[in-house]
Amino acid sequence: MALYLEQFGLDEPPFRITPHTDFFFDGAERGATLGALAYAVVHDEGIVKVSGEVGSGKTMLCRMLMERLPPEVETLYLATPSLARDEILHAIADELQLKLSERRTVALRELQEHLIQLYGAGRRVVILIDEAHVMPEDTLEQVRLLSNLESSRHKLLQIVLFGQPELDATLAKASLRQLRDRITHSFRMRPLSAAEVATYLAFRMRAAGYRGPDVFAARATRLLARTSGGLTRRINILADKALLAAYSESSHAVTERHVKAAIADSEFVAAAPARARARPALLLAAGTLLGLLIGVALHDDWSPGQAMRIAPSAAQQPPPAASVPATTELEAELDLLEASQVVGDAESEAKSTQPLLSAGQRQRLQAYTSTGYKLLSERFAATRELLEHAPDGRYALELFVTDKPEPARMERFLLRARDMVPLSDVYLVPLNARHLRVVYGSFDSEREALDAERRLPPKYQQAFRASPRSFATLRGEM
Repeated sequence: MALYLEQFGLDEPPFRITPHTDFFFDGAERGATLGALAYAVVHDEGIVKVSGEVGSGKTMLCRMLMERLPPEVETLYLATPSLARDEILHAIADELQLKLSERRTVALRELQEHLIQLYGAGRRVVILIDEAHVMPEDTLEQVRLLSNLESSRHKLLQIVLFGQPELDATLAKASLRQLRDRITHSFRMRPLSAAEVATYLAFRMRAAGYRGPDVFAARATRLLARTSGGLTRRINILADKALLAAYSESSHAVTERHVKAAIADSEFVAAAPARARARPALLLAAGTLLGLLIGVALHDDWSPGQAMRIAPSAAQQPPPAASVPATTELEAELDLLEASQVVGDAESEAKSTQPLLSAGQRQRLQAYTSTGYKLLSERFAATRELLEHAPDGRYALELFVTDKPEPARMERFLLRARDMVPLSDVYLVPLNARHLRVVYGSFDSEREALDAERRLPPKYQQAFRASPRSFATLRGEM
């Protein structure tokens, strides 16, 4: 039991990492995704796929779906999808308390007959497969065959696949195109934005019984959001440790200092540019060396060769720090900082001129056929130019992701889009062979992207749930 419950007036720990449906956060499209999932399952919509990074909330969504489905729907939950092709059949049969033949073709027929009986009795069966990205290809092919089980008019078995983004890459293989074609709906669990993290923290605290003003200060929330990458599992871990740090100081507010303590006690790396993280270490090392040289230089017997000595002997220790003029150290540190800044800026400028796309990413962009479609060709060319040079820290607004990127269809979208927004700000970023991400604009910060979202035409604001995406993310998910 968390030590800080009484101090914050909580009935239970608010940031447990195990899925607890009372703490389901329906923001960041979670609620809408849950509703769409339930509808797809109940209305015979074939295979459904939900993908997301580790800790993005897929298992919580799965548990919520099990609770949301009506009583006549029998849910089978498979948490060990690494089963072999034949084993998955018997795992399903075990859940249904059914004994199948060892012969695969006979077992499939026996399972179909049992499902027909259940359907005739008004029962429906849905299988929820967690961690589907680790399924062997043979087992995924068996999933396709299971999706074929049907009566004269209805599917007998609904299938929902939950997996990490690697699942999308696996399904993009030519050998699995038949399974891919049977996926009628794809949902993606995106990380929370900084504003959504603040809402999430407040929601979890109140769901656990807290009734006061917001506990997490604004700067603490921003640091927590940046470090966690918006992934709910990491948010929970850091928030729990930050509350514990505040408790240890008898504080009723979580400050930036408490979040830093939580970060130091975790294995997460703050989402800061590598150069920004390296510079303090460089300055510290250079400052240490500078201090050593100053100390040696002030010694009565100093000579240039002595600067190379590892350390002075006990009899040659430099005078106390108080005897070193403060202005000398300060000026030296300022000179060093300025020099480091110049070098860093030069490195940054040099890096920005280098193409940022890999050969594989360029091939993925070129794989989309746009010949004969003027607008589509122009936007793919502009997208490549943007992705080649836009810094990781800039942002675009994701408008939507489509799994139907046929050239004629996308050309029609662009024809309509140019009447709504400047077409020069619309870009098409491939996720894989079957999915295309449509993004808008290029902004210096996430805040600017969010401001641009509010300026989108009302029709776009209603049709799309626009959300900021850094160019590091856009390239990383290609």
